[in-house]
Amino acid sequence: MSSPAEFYRSLPPISKAYGTICVLATTAFQLGLYDFRSIALVHKLVFSHFQVWRLITNFFFLGNFSINFGIRLLMIARYGVQLEKGPFERRTADFLWMMIFGALTLLAFYLPWAMLALDVIFGSPIMPDLLGIIAGHLYYFLTVLHPLAGGKNILQTPRWVHKVVARWRIGAPPPSSQTQHAPGTGGTTFRGRSYRLSG
Repeated sequence: MSSPAEFYRSLPPISKAYGTICVLATTAFQLGLYDFRSIALVHKLVFSHFQVWRLITNFFFLGNFSINFGIRLLMIARYGVQLEKGPFERRTADFLWMMIFGALTLLAFYLPWAMLALDVIFGSPIMPDLLGIIAGHLYYFLTVLHPLAGGKNILQTPRWVHKVVARWRIGAPPPSSQTQHAPGTGGTTFRGRSYRLSG
């Protein structure tokens, strides 16, 4: 059985970073180092007072230490790791872009509804989870369903996200688009049996 330190080291980079920041943000709040109202998403303050940090910081605050906080963190960690080690394996930039888009709940079908149920049970506002569900479905439609129907992927991961991931060497490098050929194969795609034609 692995130790907590070994488990933490085994986590994929984006999920590990997000979970760590959430824990640090809650710890700092519990110690009274900041008021949660200074990081909450208040649209009026964002647009009229240019407090743009609120667009980012609100994602890292899961509330004070409580059962609700623990369950949320465990669910995010579990499904985030499943996504990052599953459909997004070796696609760190794409996973980061999905996180930026606010669609962590995309492929983990039950996660957004479970979080919504938690908010109802604990009397928390349900609007953030509803917005997350909408964002997740929008991301899925624009990046998967629409291209499958012959449309263009208009939400493709921007080049700057790939550059950030490559610059900081986050996660495993994506698979090479060029196939490596063994010496002597001549780089042919198909090597089948040949037949001599009689003429």
